[in-house]
Amino acid sequence: MTKTSITKTSDKEMKMMHRGWKVLALATATLAVSGLAQAKQVICVFDLVGKNGDVYSVMKDYQLAAKNWGADVELRVNTNEAVVAEDFKAGKCDGISVTGMRGRQFNKFTGSLDAIGAITDLNLAVKVMQGLASPTFAKQMLQGKYEIVGVIPVGDAFLLVNDRSINTVAKAAGKKIAVLSHDEAQKIMVQQVGAQAVSAEISNFASMFNNGQVDIIGAPAAAFKPLELHKGLGSKGAIVNYPVLQVTGNIIIRPDKFPAGYGQKSREWVKSQLPRAFGILGKMKADIPSKYWMDIPAADKPGYQKMMRDSRIDLTKRGVYDKRMMKLLWQFRCKQNPTNFECALQDENYK
Repeated sequence: MTKTSITKTSDKEMKMMHRGWKVLALATATLAVSGLAQAKQVICVFDLVGKNGDVYSVMKDYQLAAKNWGADVELRVNTNEAVVAEDFKAGKCDGISVTGMRGRQFNKFTGSLDAIGAITDLNLAVKVMQGLASPTFAKQMLQGKYEIVGVIPVGDAFLLVNDRSINTVAKAAGKKIAVLSHDEAQKIMVQQVGAQAVSAEISNFASMFNNGQVDIIGAPAAAFKPLELHKGLGSKGAIVNYPVLQVTGNIIIRPDKFPAGYGQKSREWVKSQLPRAFGILGKMKADIPSKYWMDIPAADKPGYQKMMRDSRIDLTKRGVYDKRMMKLLWQFRCKQNPTNFECALQDENYK
């Protein structure tokens, strides 16, 4: 074999080796990318009851739907909501399912849906949430590194009193009311009516009422059975049949951990589930024995509405509630009931 042929062979081998390395590098890169695509997105779910709870059950349906949007979601349930929120901030969860009050720190706009008296009933709540799922509000769903990918109704919040004689705001003065430690709005409102705010968590507010540590709590009908609130009501207590606010649930993600366009697809799926949620929540309220309900006189309702409105405006001035959301909800209320006194006023028509 001549020297020239040896050189040619070496050149061929070099080219083949070079090509081989390129193929290997490409294969490695492809594997790396597909590995990234296949990485599970961890969503931490707050459910008071754990894996047997209604929230976790809904999130299992969500997990299945998320496959259609290119995500492989792993659910991790926790009965402590504060831990869920802290784990999210620390990057231990890629997404979370929490109450709107807890979610306010991640998005003030949607976190203001539970403003006092801002959504008058569950029917209006569903209409508002259907509207918020529109791409028109996509920008408002983003705040910093977080995105709201679903707003879920939990139902009207009612006041539960351990004595029926507490049937006016004046009679609540001096009484002990459980307030969630992470919600500034509740503390301020309780102080305004002259009652005594007792700091509580979602995990213990019911037991505080049931054990007689507090006289009054606020809760949705969905909490009545699982938290055994009949124990706190006893034979003298009652549920005041007048919603003070809407309790909401939020699904929040770090969008950089999910496929592009995931947020809008998620919001549209949640919107499709709202009629089902409305039916379930309505049944939960209907299932509470009628003996526990206490109606307030129709003549007193405008007074309560005015009081809640004043509190809401005050809390918005303090920066607790988002002005954009307050204006939007005012528009929704006045579309539903144009003759209401507040529709002639411009206090919540924020510029």
